[in-house]
Amino acid sequence: MAEYSINKGIGKPAEFKGLKAQYLFIFAGGLLGVFILFVILYMAGVGQWICIGLGVTLALMLVWLTFRLNDKYGQHGLMKLLAGKSHPRYIISRLRTGRLFRKGGRR
Repeated sequence: MAEYSINKGIGKPAEFKGLKAQYLFIFAGGLLGVFILFVILYMAGVGQWICIGLGVTLALMLVWLTFRLNDKYGQHGLMKLLAGKSHPRYIISRLRTGRLFRKGGRR
């Protein structure tokens, strides 16, 4: 009978073939989107080989881009990049200098 180690990956992120965390969702969602696009184009009457070529090309680009993002930004880097874009570049205070140092602020 085979022996299995218990609790082998506690605290580690989900990983599949080197893809970690949110990149798995990007990868799976992208492939699902490519498949849905393929089905819609095929049912709309576009040629079979055009649909297959477009589907394979988009899938290969998705795989390449997902692995590239995973290598470049790491497990949490993409979330940090997106969070950094939502922060203001400058904090502007339009109060006069004297009011900045008074107790109570805006009076």
